Amino acid sequence: MSTATPPVSSKLFGLFCLASYLLSLSYGSTFLLSLLIGSRGGNEQDAGSVISVAMLSTFAAVIVSGHLSDWLGAARSVALFGLLLVAASLGFALTPGFGHLLLIFGLLLGLGWGVFYTLGPIIVASLVTPAQRAKYFALLSGSMMTGIGSGPLLGRAASALGYPVTAAFYLAALASLVGVLLFWRLDRHLKTAAAQSTVVSRISWHAAARVLSSRAVFPIIMVGLGGCVFGGLSSFQTSYAAQRSLDYSLFFLGFMSAAISGRLLIAGFVVKRDPLRASCLLSGLMLASILMFGFVVDNGFNYVLAAVMLGVGYGLTYSVINGLAANEAPSGTTAQSLLLFSLSYFIGVFGFPLLAGKIIVEHGMATLLLTVMAVASLNWLITVGRLLWRRMSMAKALQRA
Repeated sequence: MSTATPPVSSKLFGLFCLASYLLSLSYGSTFLLSLLIGSRGGNEQDAGSVISVAMLSTFAAVIVSGHLSDWLGAARSVALFGLLLVAASLGFALTPGFGHLLLIFGLLLGLGWGVFYTLGPIIVASLVTPAQRAKYFALLSGSMMTGIGSGPLLGRAASALGYPVTAAFYLAALASLVGVLLFWRLDRHLKTAAAQSTVVSRISWHAAARVLSSRAVFPIIMVGLGGCVFGGLSSFQTSYAAQRSLDYSLFFLGFMSAAISGRLLIAGFVVKRDPLRASCLLSGLMLASILMFGFVVDNGFNYVLAAVMLGVGYGLTYSVINGLAANEAPSGTTAQSLLLFSLSYFIGVFGFPLLAGKIIVEHGMATLLLTVMAVASLNWLITVGRLLWRRMSMAKALQRA
């Protein structure tokens, strides 16, 4: 594997990661929606509806993001649609009660987050060589995860200081606005630093069919299942913690610290290993953490431990399969594979909370945990199946030789 110095400077990539962190705060604050809507007379199903409506707009975002990137440039497209993240955060804070207006701001969130989340990896893919993608994807996703995890912590800090939970949404809006300005200014520098062209970024039926008929389909499915796990647990963590008399900030502290340290400190080692073995081990760790949430967690220590296991398992699995989605795609379809990877993630992370909220209201939190456990088991079995298939193929090849 190449260890050559990437063509992008550390300062430029650092600013890119800072801007990504600031924009990610707006999405992270949505994990407080269950708490916010509950304080206004709603329930988990209402919160799930607001979160899941974003899935509809992310479809549009994924489809148009490639065209926008080819027309305006990726960074300026992120900046333009980042303004929708600012508007969504302000809308959640300012809208009284619960009604259809919150659904509109959910749609805005999906558009803004969809364009940013889709084009971010494509920008990275243009800056570094294929051998370096997994490492730099990990740096980008670590920055984004820091922002996502910081959103709920803003709400906890606001409560501790005597401010309403809406303060977290105001701060997220301000941070996202700064991120928008940074992305707008970075556009020219990122284009200059690009090491290679990603050809075209826009998606087409032909390109999608080529990607989905290749081995890249497996990481694309896995990221959707992982998104279900992450979205289901994180969106209703305030409800889970309240039922068990725990502090929800412990979950986000443990998860965020593990995911960030894993992606920034361990990812460089993990991505040099066999990606199929690594994804099998890490997705197994993620499954083990959900078993803890369901059957073991009864105090703060176990709560943090389960969150740390989820952060390491989910955080590093994401980095590994993101690299697989890029590198296992057919030649000339890297950007399209990453678009489909993002689309699958959005279906899971935004779509599943609608089902999760309904399950909590009608059947309880324990049933939701069993459902998430089944999804995580399927995710792990895909990696087991790929390993077994590879072993059988190698054995047949040896027999023929």
